[in-house]
Amino acid sequence: MSNLGDIQHHIYSITVENKFGVLSRVAGLFARRGFNIVSLAVSPTEDERFSRMTIVVDAASAPLEQVTKQLHKLIPVIKVMELHPDDAVERELMLVTVKAESETRSQITELASIFEARIEDVGFESITIQAAGRPDKLDAMTDLLTPFGIVELQRTGRIALPKLSRRPQRLRAVKTRGV
Repeated sequence: MSNLGDIQHHIYSITVENKFGVLSRVAGLFARRGFNIVSLAVSPTEDERFSRMTIVVDAASAPLEQVTKQLHKLIPVIKVMELHPDDAVERELMLVTVKAESETRSQITELASIFEARIEDVGFESITIQAAGRPDKLDAMTDLLTPFGIVELQRTGRIALPKLSRRPQRLRAVKTRGV
């Protein structure tokens, strides 16, 4: 769960069967409960039988528990995890086209460099930039590009995986058979 102002964002990583209609069933569950889906990304997993949905919703904690329980009951749902931002690696991709006349072009290019973004296309009057990273990084970049004049902007939606453990797992004692 993360807070942006008074809004609480919950990140769900849902593993589902890779079949038609699954997205509709899962999204419909959130819609029937009146939750606004802020971000939705669906992609195949390492196993082609399954897809992973990353869904970000705004909600208070209590009512969302009911949705979680109902998600577990949906047949195409294999696994449901709520990811806390401190315990997850989150990324998002953004493409943004910005007005870039000759006087401002170098400033925009430098700004893209600071955010480790790439220039994907250059026109006479504008530049298209690709940036990837945490949502707050993309928000900051958008804020700094706005004064130049954003022509178009699209973001993919958040994807997230749990952070990996940094501690070795304790080894269990091996029982020897009595000889």
